[in-house]
Amino acid sequence: MKHEWKKQEKELYLPKGEPTVVSLPKMSFFTVEGEGNPNDEAFGEYIQVLYSLSYAVRMSRKAGIEPAGYFEYTVYPLEGVWSLTKKGIAEYDGSLDKDELAFELMIRQPDFVRPDFAGEILERTKKKKPHPLLDKVEFKSIEEGRCVQMMHLGPYDDEPASFGRMEAFCRDEGLTRKSKVHREIYISDVRRTAPEKLKTVLRFKVE
Repeated sequence: MKHEWKKQEKELYLPKGEPTVVSLPKMSFFTVEGEGNPNDEAFGEYIQVLYSLSYAVRMSRKAGIEPAGYFEYTVYPLEGVWSLTKKGIAEYDGSLDKDELAFELMIRQPDFVRPDFAGEILERTKKKKPHPLLDKVEFKSIEEGRCVQMMHLGPYDDEPASFGRMEAFCRDEGLTRKSKVHREIYISDVRRTAPEKLKTVLRFKVE
């Protein structure tokens, strides 16, 4: 049976519009780091290289190179871990300068993708679809652990209101947010979805 994250992993990717606590296991990702405004055209290049790798994994059976344990699945959604550059932190005055954002974009890979196979996919993609950013891509195992998350419905610029609700939830539950770094999971395709209907999972680590 085809693995579909929207059906089999609803807790991680389709939470309710209210803050909840979730415990995240170790998962593997292709990741790439960068800085700058996500509205700039160059930002799309980072997304492009991650999807080129992810679809190369997805199509590896047809290419005759699928690894042991391969199964049919739906490619996971794009995720981003967001913070500020050193300059952005030093100059932060309460208003966000998007040009000083620092990000690590990533797409989760199925458990059958091991480091050696990820390396093979990366090298094959460099030959088939060369791109300078492929040299910055890493394959990582990430364990977030205990987090608070919720589904944000609406424009990205309205996210501070949802983060406010999440932080209020933490105070009520006796939890402490570890840092201002946060994760976003993009459930909607921004190219095809009206801003007011965008669905984005918001998540940050707590203790």
